[in-house]
Order: sequence, then C-alpha cells, then structure tokens
Amino acid sequence: MTYTLDRTLSATSFDDAVRRTKSALSRHGFGVLTEIDVKATMKKKIEVDIDDYLILGACNPHMAFEAMKLEPKIGAMLPCNVIVRDVGGGDIVVSAIDPVASMHSIDNERLSLLAGKVRSMLADAVAEV
Repeated sequence: MTYTLDRTLSATSFDDAVRRTKSALSRHGFGVLTEIDVKATMKKKIEVDIDDYLILGACNPHMAFEAMKLEPKIGAMLPCNVIVRDVGGGDIVVSAIDPVASMHSIDNERLSLLAGKVRSMLADAVAEV
C-alpha cells in the first residue's frame, strides 16, 4: 500500500509550487498549521546541504474534531503532512500523507470512513496543485 498522494510539477519554481500547494489546500478546507524548512534545518543542525524540502502540517479543523471524538489520542497522528520537495531536473514533487494508510493500524471502522473522506479531499488538493 502506498502511503502518499503525489503530483510532480515541471517548469515551475519551488516557491511557486509551495504557493500553489497552500492555495489548493485552502480551497479544499485545509489550513497550514506548521511549516518545517527541512533544508534549513539540516544545514543548521548537521551542516548538510539538501535540495529544497518543506513539510506543511495541513489540518481541516472539522475533520480533525470528528477524528478526536472517535479516537481521543488521534492527535498523535495529526496534522496531515504535505511535503513539497525539489527532486532535481526542474521537477518539484508534492506529496500528502494518505490518511487511510496512516490510520490503517487503528481498529475503528468509523475512523476509517472519516480517513477516506479526508483522503479524497487531500487527493483533490494535490491533483489541483
């Protein structure tokens, strides 16, 4: 089972891909709670240079609230991470966690149904980037 929903963008800058990703997430009901600049962190912490790599912590508050009602400890698996990364050759890849895959280990049928709804929303956002 794959664990991400992916889209490769060509002929665009990293910054434009980030802007487009945030915009698509917003149009599909997700806010960005966190941003982790992995490139800057790796340089600062271990003096390693990597290509642009950003982790966006995306959250749909309504869906998160429903998930917390079904599984109070689900916050350990939230928010839904979306990465934007430069893979070289002029390509930028946008990858979102597949909530169905990430919730697979939790034995809760209602949560699985909710994860399917969130997956659909994220898949639409990624496809739209």
